[in-house]
Amino acid sequence: MLAKYVTTGVVGSLLLATAAFAEPPTISQSQLQGSTWRISKVVGLSVYNDKNENVGSINELLIDKSGNIKAAVLSVGGFLGIGSHYVAVPYDQINFSNEPIVYTSTSSNAGDTGSAGSTRPPGSTTGSAAPLAKPNPWYPDHAVFNTTKDELKGMPEFTFSNE
Repeated sequence: MLAKYVTTGVVGSLLLATAAFAEPPTISQSQLQGSTWRISKVVGLSVYNDKNENVGSINELLIDKSGNIKAAVLSVGGFLGIGSHYVAVPYDQINFSNEPIVYTSTSSNAGDTGSAGSTRPPGSTTGSAAPLAKPNPWYPDHAVFNTTKDELKGMPEFTFSNE
């Protein structure tokens, strides 16, 4: 009778030990690519409004304790980061685009070969020798937030204080 209990205990221990040494579940690259974005690439993205005017850039993403992104902290105003300030906006009001910005103005620069409605920035080449870049599946090209620079500059400044 004792041998029966000991054998049952040993077999049960072996079953538990094999479960403990099982490999953790993994997700393949093909399962993720195209359906997820790298946060390190989203931070720093340029933010445009619906008129294709650059209104700032994403400085930080704020998540809740369950991992859901709640807000984006945008860097607005200033020049080359000097004189800019941060504003927090609801993440669900930001849209992302994989397509490059469509430049709708013409330039009088001698090197500008673009035209109104061109998807190339002024000074870039046209024709079959310079095809548009294929979107990266790991991050969007830019973000869109429907506002103006002046409206963003007028929003209360967001600070990362510990108070």
